[in-house]
Amino acid sequence: MTEFDPVPESESARRRWQTQTDTFGRVYDVVLGITSPTAYTDIAELANCSPNAAKKHLERLAEMGIARADRESRPATYERNEGYLEWQDASRIATELSVEEIIDRVKALETQRGDYEAQFETTDPADVSVVERGDHETVHERMATVSEWHGVIRDIRLYELARQLSQNDGHLIPA
Repeated sequence: MTEFDPVPESESARRRWQTQTDTFGRVYDVVLGITSPTAYTDIAELANCSPNAAKKHLERLAEMGIARADRESRPATYERNEGYLEWQDASRIATELSVEEIIDRVKALETQRGDYEAQFETTDPADVSVVERGDHETVHERMATVSEWHGVIRDIRLYELARQLSQNDGHLIPA
């Protein structure tokens, strides 16, 4: 199980979360916070509900595409669907920015990607060895730079998806 704890830190916020958030909402909060397959029984514990209630809501979340289920494992495990989160981010961008602003952002991100490609003489950040040379500080800096490069690639994908949504009135393909 991951170290995620959706329950707020303060006692008053914890009581409010438990009393004002229904079971489905608590299971939803938990599943969005986990980063690896987690047994439904552990999710139930985090969501402060029965295992049966958690499994029922997790199945619904899996049907909605918010979670992914591995029903073959014992007990069944669930994890968040990263594609769902990306779609949510792209939808938010499409709502907040104009098509022109999105296109400008993609151009800026593509320039950044080109700078990384030139710096490391490759088009794929996975090809970069961060530990092959240098001291600890250099290795740390290279790791941070490669991580930022991965972020730029993800952002290009998100903004391109947002552009499609914005240009097609909320749809991925023209209606």
